[in-house]
Amino acid sequence: MKSEIKLLSGAMVMLGLSTSALVVLPYLQVHDAPPSPGLKPYTRAELRGREVYIANGCLYCHSQQPRARAMAPDAARGWGRATVAGDYAYDAPHLLGTMRTGPDLMNIGVRQPSAQWQLGHLYQPRAYVPGSIMPSYPFLFDTKAQAEAGDVVLQLPPGHAPAGQVVVARPEALDLVKYLQSLDRSYPVLPARAAAGPAPQGDRRAVQ
Repeated sequence: MKSEIKLLSGAMVMLGLSTSALVVLPYLQVHDAPPSPGLKPYTRAELRGREVYIANGCLYCHSQQPRARAMAPDAARGWGRATVAGDYAYDAPHLLGTMRTGPDLMNIGVRQPSAQWQLGHLYQPRAYVPGSIMPSYPFLFDTKAQAEAGDVVLQLPPGHAPAGQVVVARPEALDLVKYLQSLDRSYPVLPARAAAGPAPQGDRRAVQ
């Protein structure tokens, strides 16, 4: 009986320590982080596109968290600076991702700002990135014999458009591309210590 109590007590202690290290301390560090200067709230179209991003499982193959130069070659890959807590101030839920079957998408709006490229890549990734294993999303598009007023027609590379038809983006595709274009965290940010500014001269507690 005493052994069982010791085992249970040890397990509870370990659970408490791990919860403190992995949940409580990170929450205390970033729960009140203000939006980074330069970060804009999502528009309604971008929020709808974010829902399309989630619904189609994009987060299972793409991350949104470029790492620091000292930790990984993400910057050398052209993915931008390391993100900070304030870069995610308007994200709920957060879409950090845990896999990189495809490239990190945090700054895809900077790397590929063209809406036509983004739409075409969704329709047929291999038309733009040979050898890509990304699935295509033809259900986000309609094929028509002739475009109608207001249609956004894809300008696909030769050989990838259906013969005698045009490919038109559906509203879901347009919203998704708007969301991808909004993933721009290229504005500069200050390190946390510098962003806090110098301690007030008249407050001794702040400089102790």
